[in-house]
Amino acid sequence: MAIRLIKISVVYFAVGVLLGYYMSIVHSYDLTSVHVHVNLLGWTALMLAGIVYHLFPSLAHNGMAKAHVWLHNIGLPIMMLSLFLLITTKSSSYTAGVATGATLTVLGILLFVINILKNLKASR
Repeated sequence: MAIRLIKISVVYFAVGVLLGYYMSIVHSYDLTSVHVHVNLLGWTALMLAGIVYHLFPSLAHNGMAKAHVWLHNIGLPIMMLSLFLLITTKSSSYTAGVATGATLTVLGILLFVINILKNLKASR
């Protein structure tokens, strides 16, 4: 799971960098919030989670870790695609998608936090 998360995170990194590159070329920064969230919640957060799961394999082998990975990786694309469409179409009909994706992502992140707080033990 750890290596898979690290690989997924670099895909988000590429998407975030390409989106930033596109914005700089066209001199339009309307999609900055998408760019920032893809880089922070996709690239950075998933890379760090992957590293944590790699360094502490016992954290990766429980239901909370599996739920974290699934919720985060289902919620984030829903949120980002919906936010992209909300901004580009200026239609509030995509607000529910943003809220749904954000809720799934937040639930996944909270499971990651609980998993760390509950199961990470100092080595003796």
